[in-house]
Amino acid sequence: MSDAVDEIYAAWQKVRPDVDVSPMHIVARINRLSQLLERDLAEFFRSYGLEFWEFDVLATLRRSGGDTGLTAGALNKAAMRTSGAITNRIDRLTAKGLVARVPDPVDRRAIRVQLTPEGRTLVDKLLPLHMANEQRLLAALTPTHRADLTTLLRHFSESLGDTTLT
Repeated sequence: MSDAVDEIYAAWQKVRPDVDVSPMHIVARINRLSQLLERDLAEFFRSYGLEFWEFDVLATLRRSGGDTGLTAGALNKAAMRTSGAITNRIDRLTAKGLVARVPDPVDRRAIRVQLTPEGRTLVDKLLPLHMANEQRLLAALTPTHRADLTTLLRHFSESLGDTTLT
């Protein structure tokens, strides 16, 4: 069986046989898979009136925010986004009524971002559906393939410095 990366690799082999383009067997496939997954996930969340990034922020608040929510800085770190991007995202989710900015109970100078009851209900409704969709996406992989791929991807991520959210 052959995929698009095999075609690209073969084309490079013809025009530049002097260059080792074998890294693209992995890097290009990861990039292409990322694009395919992002497209599918975007379609899934769009069917529920959300952008994927919106669910990502809501899910981050649900898993990490507890009852008091997170400061924008903590949300920024947990969601792995730039501060400008997270501010814009909070604004948009606030306008939808899914999050609220509230004063920090300990530090009156700080503002925390919390899920509204509607936001929490939405995340709790969508999480099992999202996981079922991801199971569907991974259906071609056996449990052994999934475990092996998890180990390999974790090792690769760690080698590039992705070891913690903080």
